[in-house]
Amino acid sequence: MFFVDTIETAGLGNRSYLAGGQRAAAVVDPPRDIDRVIAAAARRGVRIALVVETHLHNDYVTGGLELARVTGARYLVPAAAQVSFDRVAVADGDITPVDDGLALRALATPGHTPHHTSYVLAEDGRDVAAFTGGSLLIGSVGRPDLVEPRLTAELARAQHASAHRLAAELADSVPVLPTHGFGSFCSSSQAEGSATTIGDERRRNDALVKDVDTFVAELLAGLDDVPAYYAHMGPANAAGPAPLDLTPPRPADAEEISRRLAAGEWVVDLRSRVAFAEGHVAGSFNFEGDGPLATYLAWLIPWGRPVTLLASTAADIAHAQRELSRVGMGRPVAAATGGPEDWTGPATALRSLRRSDFAGLAAARERGEDPVVLDVRRTTEHLGGAIAGAVHIPLHELPRRLGEVPPGVVWVHCAGGARAAIAASMLDAAGREVVAVDDGFGAAAGAGLGVAAPVTASFAT
Repeated sequence: MFFVDTIETAGLGNRSYLAGGQRAAAVVDPPRDIDRVIAAAARRGVRIALVVETHLHNDYVTGGLELARVTGARYLVPAAAQVSFDRVAVADGDITPVDDGLALRALATPGHTPHHTSYVLAEDGRDVAAFTGGSLLIGSVGRPDLVEPRLTAELARAQHASAHRLAAELADSVPVLPTHGFGSFCSSSQAEGSATTIGDERRRNDALVKDVDTFVAELLAGLDDVPAYYAHMGPANAAGPAPLDLTPPRPADAEEISRRLAAGEWVVDLRSRVAFAEGHVAGSFNFEGDGPLATYLAWLIPWGRPVTLLASTAADIAHAQRELSRVGMGRPVAAATGGPEDWTGPATALRSLRRSDFAGLAAARERGEDPVVLDVRRTTEHLGGAIAGAVHIPLHELPRRLGEVPPGVVWVHCAGGARAAIAASMLDAAGREVVAVDDGFGAAAGAGLGVAAPVTASFAT
């Protein structure tokens, strides 16, 4: 009997898979921290015989090359992918044995990238799972705009054709096991549910229920912003990533933290937004360690800028370091644990900032305080409904556009509070008086804030 184990990387919204039989297994789209994969194989008591990439990833650094080196597995990479290391070049139709009675069949499914390849697991000649990477996702498809802008429309059409090829060649009962779609920006939209089959997708996936022209037009119109760090992932994966270094960063005292801040380095406080608001080191930024840390920190920070991490415990530091390594951020230059009193000198006062909700914002307006309302959601979110009079600067643009925030007390909001907390910490570090709105955007209309779709393009900056 075959098995398929899912290895979640929730912080990046991706999945990897360990699939095999009694003695040997294949790993599909492995994460950079390969110790999790090796542990999963050990629990199954199987040897990793194959490491398989569906494509050169744009949203994370692969662990495939290192996993193949450590385990002695064959490393399968699509033949058309331009890489700088030795691998087994896989072409459409290639069949590779995994274990007795188990084999992987390669299907060319371009669209997310020109070289994208899906793999069908067959047991005794019967298809039992399809690893679709960034091709056919749960209710969606992978984005076609991450490789080269001039290829986007062509790749969108290829996505439609690839989805139809999978649906034509596979039975309705075959499970579809994608890599993207669970929060990754590599997906054109996010998954509804956690499991699907070819039959499910045949009934609901736009790529399979709409004609190609309608599908392409709607897909291209709905594409959202691309995290800035994506530009570094493809080249890193093509060059062959270096082995991962998770050794703890050197400890930093208050004097060193102050010195690094003065040098323009980033000092990142990983505590909750509530704890940060109550007291923090002046100039530090708040990226909660239990949220999508890697996505937003890697998106906002100037690439290569040194980072010092602050957290309550060493375990929190280790978790953050692992998350950041998955997107190719270098090892933190320093770290400190404890609380803000431990991270500042005796003559240095802690900073704090206010928190509120949308009802509090409405009350401030009613009192005539004329607050500056800053919306840091993405443009597609803002166009779907915005608070009257709000200034719109997406979070990922805020570091370079701080000077555009009007004078006055800034009430900053997003869709749920997490991104607003990051923005509030940046405004606070710039010396602005700020209130972080920690509330779901759905509460804004109920508070009487006049939510409506923006009427002019000037809102969608």
